[in-house]
Amino acid sequence: MSQTDTRVGGAAAPPTRAGSRPYWTSRRRDQLTGYLFIAPQLFGSAVFVILPLILVVWYSLHEWNVLAGTFEFVGAENYSALADDANLGSVLRATGLFSVGLVVFNLALALLLAVLLNQKLRGTILFRTLFFSPVVVSLVAWTIVWGFLLQDNGGVNGLLDTIGVDGPNWLRGEGTAMLSVIVVQVFKNVGLNMVLFLAALQGVPAELYEAAEVDGASRMRQFWRITVPLISPTILLTSIITVVGSLQVFAQIAVLTQGGPGTSTTVLVYYLYQQAFQFHHFGYGATLSIVLFAIVLALTVLQWQMRKRWVHHES
Repeated sequence: MSQTDTRVGGAAAPPTRAGSRPYWTSRRRDQLTGYLFIAPQLFGSAVFVILPLILVVWYSLHEWNVLAGTFEFVGAENYSALADDANLGSVLRATGLFSVGLVVFNLALALLLAVLLNQKLRGTILFRTLFFSPVVVSLVAWTIVWGFLLQDNGGVNGLLDTIGVDGPNWLRGEGTAMLSVIVVQVFKNVGLNMVLFLAALQGVPAELYEAAEVDGASRMRQFWRITVPLISPTILLTSIITVVGSLQVFAQIAVLTQGGPGTSTTVLVYYLYQQAFQFHHFGYGATLSIVLFAIVLALTVLQWQMRKRWVHHES
């Protein structure tokens, strides 16, 4: 095969085979550009997600006493301690109760508000803003205000007193503390799901409702046969977001009830915080965080797999 010999500045350039392609082709340059664009996200995920997960697993295999300055390898002892934890059962029950209550009330109320605000009525923009505004309010500030309102002599009982009702101490009663926390959280985030549902409802073709009315379908039948199937992808999205958020609640419990009365509002996140940062059982706290991660992962995968049964256009 013939070779060419070119001179640059009096020196012989390296011979190049005729017809050879350069290494940095257009395709490789495009691939490099794509990798450079996602590099910050990959770096952030590695540093703030993957590395902490690895460290949590590592800490769960040790008993770390910060006060005594000891860090001892204990193997699976922290995992064995889960079976002997007398409080873990009530903590999981409180976590499940809070999650179910929050998901049901939040999604139902958000969908109801979205359907009402999707009507062509006067003042809907004002009501959309009113219901969405708590989403952008500071979580701690929102919770502190509700803490004052729900006290024994707070604003809620003051309103009830005007109609002759003697309200309970909402945050200290066994039967009302969990309900109070759920209601506070529902009002805080219902606006976000409402906006998502409203966007989905506005994407449903009006021709389908007109055809259903011609066929004599009632409003309720139109809702279940047309509206729900067509917005089912949004229902899936909001349910996943709400379930994951319900399992990560902390500030509301810490500010309103501190897990009380007893352990009736001690959810899993608050319990692992107590074990790690109040009782200084960092190894056991890390083990509880792995349990929480496993629960969130399992529920997310379950919802994603069940989408094929009820989400429109999924197969």
